[in-house]
Amino acid sequence: MLELATPVQYVKGVGPRIGEILAAKGIYTVGDLLHYLPFRYEDRLNPRGIAELRPGEMATVIGEVRNSGLFRTRRMPIFQLTVGQGRTRLRCLWFNATYLQDKFKPGQMIALYGKVEQDERNLELQIVQPQFEILGDPGDGGENGAEKKAAESLEIGRIVPIYESAGQGKLTPRWFRRVIRTALDNLTPELPEPIPAAVREHLGLISPREALWNVHWPEPGESFQDLQSFRTPAHIRMIFDELFFVELGLELKRQQQKAQTGIAFRLDDRVRAAIKKILPFHPTAAQKRVLKEIAADMEKPYPMRRLLQGDVGSGKTIVGFEAAIIAIENGYQVALMAPTEILAQQHYFSARRILENAGYRIVLLTGSLEADRKREIRRHIAQGNAQLVIGTHALLEEKVEFANPGLVIVDEQHRFGVMQRLKLMKKSGEDGSRAALGRAGEGARPSTSATAPAEPDVLVMTATPIPRTLALTLYGDLDLSVLDELPPGRTPILTRRVADDESLKVWEFVKKQVVGGHQAYVVYPVIAESLTDENKENELKAAVKMYRELSGKIFPDLKVGLLHGRLDAELKDQVMRMFQKGELQILVATTVIEVGVDVPNATVMVIEHAERFGLAQLHQLRGRIGRGAAKSYCILMTGGKVSEDAERRLDAMVKTNDGFKIAELDLELRGPGEFFGTRQAGLPSFRVANIIRDAKLLEVAKREAAAVIAGPNAEISAEDISRALVHMRALWQHTYGLVEVG
Repeated sequence: MLELATPVQYVKGVGPRIGEILAAKGIYTVGDLLHYLPFRYEDRLNPRGIAELRPGEMATVIGEVRNSGLFRTRRMPIFQLTVGQGRTRLRCLWFNATYLQDKFKPGQMIALYGKVEQDERNLELQIVQPQFEILGDPGDGGENGAEKKAAESLEIGRIVPIYESAGQGKLTPRWFRRVIRTALDNLTPELPEPIPAAVREHLGLISPREALWNVHWPEPGESFQDLQSFRTPAHIRMIFDELFFVELGLELKRQQQKAQTGIAFRLDDRVRAAIKKILPFHPTAAQKRVLKEIAADMEKPYPMRRLLQGDVGSGKTIVGFEAAIIAIENGYQVALMAPTEILAQQHYFSARRILENAGYRIVLLTGSLEADRKREIRRHIAQGNAQLVIGTHALLEEKVEFANPGLVIVDEQHRFGVMQRLKLMKKSGEDGSRAALGRAGEGARPSTSATAPAEPDVLVMTATPIPRTLALTLYGDLDLSVLDELPPGRTPILTRRVADDESLKVWEFVKKQVVGGHQAYVVYPVIAESLTDENKENELKAAVKMYRELSGKIFPDLKVGLLHGRLDAELKDQVMRMFQKGELQILVATTVIEVGVDVPNATVMVIEHAERFGLAQLHQLRGRIGRGAAKSYCILMTGGKVSEDAERRLDAMVKTNDGFKIAELDLELRGPGEFFGTRQAGLPSFRVANIIRDAKLLEVAKREAAAVIAGPNAEISAEDISRALVHMRALWQHTYGLVEVG
């Protein structure tokens, strides 16, 4: 008998060679194979007759190949196939499909699935680009023999699961049906049941074995609509399993964090007065609420782990500085880590402007500093002279030691990844255990002991609004604070979309704004990581070329600057400072300005080839303007043909300034795996669940997981909890790709 943990190569029909192909799809065990679910189903129980078909409907048709061939047009080759049922015929077309030339033979039985259309010229019905599966060859005994054989081999007379092919088409949907059926037939009858009985009863969950069978081989009476929408009892059981054990791990992490020794910061009148002293403006109600949440966490004797998210311009930085004041006034050091030198420099400039006059000692540590300067700054950090240490990944270097770390602020966390966040937290904890309590006598109440060094508090900040479903999985171990209000005096940004051929009108508008005393950005598409060096150069030359054209021909009497990622840090700093001081009126840039540049006088943002940007990126760029009281304008220029997804992105930008609405649409368009553009972000690797489609189940899973972690009660026994945790730990890293938990 097969176990779920049995290597997949031992399933009949697989073997070592095919096992390697399956491994590339993440299928290593029998359990992995059985979690490789159909992406859709075909109703071959009642396939449609060709005579019954109607234009516009999706249909499954089973028929006999009559003839096929390739014909060429001026634009492309087109492959045509004619399928028949008795005297009725159906035409199928595939574009650019020369690979199908020798695929079909007259007399073969074939299943087709696709959208029925009507040819405008002759009104004949056809299916363009149908999915297909050859069910039998002419030598199988003719039409009746082929049908009979197919029916016996799981292909006809039932609802049929359709799987994605693998190994460049070598492993077809038909192959997966046969092998998965074999695996199920030989699977041990005793499957573990790790979900507590009380949880199963709350949701009416079926057994794991029943779920595995029914998700691959639905019962004849199963709702076809529920199958296609992944809402059958079998789907719900398997989806809930994945979500529940991710949330169980996250809840356990939260519980473990609260068991750690932290720093109970004192928040008295002296600290409150210090916070008020540095505020450059009256805080919004949202800022007050969020600071209260952070301060309450910092007062507790266990480490704070909190995510602060807010839309661009909502004032996260000042809240971060307020939290830093609490730690510094208690005698501790604060580390603020940013993903780029430009953003680190921006935080450094802001911190000096806001905090230096109050007497706080601030240093900047980045990779581009000269060796002597780095050594000097590291010495100040190690001696405790530096109270606020701002930097990039350079803060993670072995040579950097803190004298008395109390708070770690990580900005734009998704650009680092979970492992780097943990490294900084762990590093700070180690440094703190080596250091004497130092200046703690000035007012801090450290909760330390010889055996349990105090862990620093951690505040994670992001200007990328994160949909709740992502926050529950990506940051489920953190408490959440949201800044959902912009400071007073901010005027909503007016966003318009124009075509390239209207560029002269755009430049006239930009000049009018600049002559009126304001400043403008002109942004060119990002230099993508995936491009070759040659293409990167071409991309960069295009930005430089635009700068030359704008400065030399279009705005010869205005001061135009250029900023891109390949300038050295000193020159970037110089250009940024000139633009901030108003010495430059127009800044031509790549997306290096996406985060970190704050120029309240900038009222115009022109984004060239806006269709090539991601939605979150467009919104981040737009957030560079509208930071003052003057009305601001974002102009999205598009060139050439715009894809359907790009149309939706641009439409969303024109219709709303709400970053959370934009984030929801961005998640829907790109999917969870691509939302941050990198798997480094630490998103769980789900095999069955989809956090967009399954958002409601995710909420339920979080609630049930919290109830289990809360401890034994009348419904859930200690044995239930232990069994669930053992199963969760087995899944946590191998299946979900997450950092190990407790």
